[in-house]
Amino acid sequence: MGSSLNGLAISATNHCLTGCVIGEVSGMMIATALGWSDVGQIALAVGLAYLFGFTLTARPLIKAGLAAGTVISTALAADTVSVTIMEVIDNAFVLAVPGAMEAELTDPLLYGAIAAGFVIAYPFAFMANRHMIARGKGHAVVHQYHHGHGEAHGGHGGHAGEGGQA
Repeated sequence: MGSSLNGLAISATNHCLTGCVIGEVSGMMIATALGWSDVGQIALAVGLAYLFGFTLTARPLIKAGLAAGTVISTALAADTVSVTIMEVIDNAFVLAVPGAMEAELTDPLLYGAIAAGFVIAYPFAFMANRHMIARGKGHAVVHQYHHGHGEAHGGHGGHAGEGGQA
């Protein structure tokens, strides 16, 4: 049960990381190219991280034939905590690295700072995802839809509290 729970938490955290990295790098690239302020860069990067994270979660839910309201509420419930953790830690780290916010798009310092921030954030997002999945929340709900449109399934250890019970 523990290894399955950890596997689901790793999968959920990798999913979150993917959306965050796509959004963060895209946002920083766009904002830097446009000469935006640090606040503008961070706002765009964070906004795109949420957008890409939610979109990555929503795609398989849409394919499963779920209603728009269910897709949106499930994606928000699955990703909000994890993306928030990733983004707060990553952006705080990037801000703390001298010169990272002023770095040009060709400067490895920018990408190194972003990458290091995500490395630091990963275990915290993993623990949050693991905690939620163990209680049938977050990506546990998404996993249910991947395997039977919301029906609880045996054999997928780590779904204690499926069906929304804490």
